Amino acid sequence: MSSDSPADGETTQFGEPTKDPWKAFRGVLAGVLILEAIVVLLGLPIVAKLSGGVTWVSGGYLVGLALLMIAGGGLQRRPWAMSYNLALQVAFVVGWFAHPSIGVIGLIFAGVWGYLLWLRRDVQSRMKRGLLPGQRD
Repeated sequence: MSSDSPADGETTQFGEPTKDPWKAFRGVLAGVLILEAIVVLLGLPIVAKLSGGVTWVSGGYLVGLALLMIAGGGLQRRPWAMSYNLALQVAFVVGWFAHPSIGVIGLIFAGVWGYLLWLRRDVQSRMKRGLLPGQRD
């Protein structure tokens, strides 16, 4: 059971939609994480050129962050996946120490995650009101 479904004591007056909207949403989350990992790795040449070279700390941090993002793409079914995703966002913004451009890109992706959180809330709201296409008679 995902963390997006109603709590055990909470009831909705509409049935579950025929197609699982969370499956598609999890795919979007995984896709965004993979795109972020690509962007983080593309930041390595920027750090190498503009920041005096890639050190073990900055290089290890960026490669490790990218690997955690790739791994996160496969963890989206877990109830704690959204918390994991948001923690990765904080770590991306903290990449400012490697080079400010990494932090700025992290802030841009933080805006994307803010929008995804808004979409998640909207889907939950529509599901509770029975407005999803699979819930209509």
